[in-house]
Amino acid sequence: MRFLIRQRPLLSAAGALTLALTLVPLSAQQAPEKVDYEAIYKIKQEGFGNSRVMEIMSWLTDVYGPRLTNSPGFRKAGDWAVREMTSWGIANVKLEPFTFGRGWSNDKYYAMATTPGGSFAIIGHPTAWTPGTDGLVSGDAVMATIENDGQMAALEGKLKGKFVLTQPLREVNALFDPPARRFTDEELAALQREDDPARTGRGRGRAGGPGRGGRGAAQSFARTLAQFYKAEGVLATMTAGRGDGGTVFVGGASGNRQPDAELGVPAITIAVEHYGRIARTLDKNQPVKIEMDVKNTFHDDLESFNVVGEIPGMDKADEIVMLGAHFDSWHSGTGATDNAAGSAVMMEALRILKQSGVPLRRTVRIGLWGGEEQGLIGSREYVSAHFASPADMVLKPEHAKLSGYFNVDNGTGAIRGVYLQGNEAISPIFEAWMKPFNNLGMTTLTIRDTGGTDHQSYDRVGLPGFQFIQDPVEYSSRTHHSNMDVYERIQAADMKQNAVIVASFVYHTANRDDRLPRKPLPRPQGGRTTSPTAGGGR
Repeated sequence: MRFLIRQRPLLSAAGALTLALTLVPLSAQQAPEKVDYEAIYKIKQEGFGNSRVMEIMSWLTDVYGPRLTNSPGFRKAGDWAVREMTSWGIANVKLEPFTFGRGWSNDKYYAMATTPGGSFAIIGHPTAWTPGTDGLVSGDAVMATIENDGQMAALEGKLKGKFVLTQPLREVNALFDPPARRFTDEELAALQREDDPARTGRGRGRAGGPGRGGRGAAQSFARTLAQFYKAEGVLATMTAGRGDGGTVFVGGASGNRQPDAELGVPAITIAVEHYGRIARTLDKNQPVKIEMDVKNTFHDDLESFNVVGEIPGMDKADEIVMLGAHFDSWHSGTGATDNAAGSAVMMEALRILKQSGVPLRRTVRIGLWGGEEQGLIGSREYVSAHFASPADMVLKPEHAKLSGYFNVDNGTGAIRGVYLQGNEAISPIFEAWMKPFNNLGMTTLTIRDTGGTDHQSYDRVGLPGFQFIQDPVEYSSRTHHSNMDVYERIQAADMKQNAVIVASFVYHTANRDDRLPRKPLPRPQGGRTTSPTAGGGR
């Protein structure tokens, strides 16, 4: 603890005035962080009493979802968000472009399997950015697990006109554990302890760590295998999703979004229970015929966009506070928990601030990002255009003007705290701002960072960017990137609470005398401009 030496007068026993030295902690000299309870009351009144967050959710998911970047649904949802926020009186609402690549949409999926015991419809979804079947096709199913060049060579000339099951069977366990949960007090307490101080604040992601070269080799072999399937005349490949109970987790062949990409064959992810039935039947030397019709469309406009808009500030209008979430989703569900939930919360927080009439000294700006699932592309491009590129760390004028950025991208679960991204100085500020929400379960600050979402684009150029801690609910177990990521999995009470908390944090950031404290600027990364999570976001 640092101390400030202060002199003050004391009377000695003889009555003479003397000077004594007293040690006063420096922290005691600092004014406590201000909390505007009157503004919080107005924010709560609007956010709980007149909430529109679930209406926003339904428009994004039921009407326009899914929102794979550059798909028709993504573009229609973006146009709707511009119209909607403009109708609230939000200023400068627009689509800010960046280059992404081709869009893709699945327009039809039909698949039936016929075994000696009868026929059944196959639950499944095509992998994004793979081609369709070019009409109705049928053929035999075969098992062909290929893990090396030798196995590939052994199957030459044997797969034409076949549906290829590419994975060995996996065990499917009973659902003894509930798929939904909230953080316990013990888990939140453990989260407050730093797990590895040497790595704090470095924006850990899934890529870039040990084994990165191995991952590159695996990707190279996967491309070679895709070319082999096409050359052999395979009708489609089929894999078992990692879920069960009819839940299928589906991603995409993102490399195919480039106009010159060499497409393989249709790639279909199916329910593990149906995959297992087909595989076990084949293992008994019994035939399985599959009939399939998949129509996928590529959309050739390579320009994508972020949705931005703002509430102009008053005496500090040239300074900015940002809130944001990624707007895009995968395609098998309607992108509800990932991440219409975050987008709806941020739109609602902005609406609350506007409608409640609370004063805002700084300008408050929203960013709804495209291309997050392909590696934080939209937020990364926005940050490079407005603030700095991590490649050279040449700071643009707006870099000095941003106070902070707040992000939501962990599903529908209630906010329980904030990841501080290694920013020690922010802790007493956020602790004060959390107190009005302690009774709603928001009690936890952790110095740890968290990866895989758009706050990293800000953190990587030395700007205060924060992701909220949220209850998992069903995020990883059932809804994240799955066909069950739909409106029904959203918890309305949590959504209302989250919008109120975000609005309060943004309000206090906008009205604080000073900007939020920053960490030291990171070093330039040279040519490495891709996201630490370039393989995909949350």
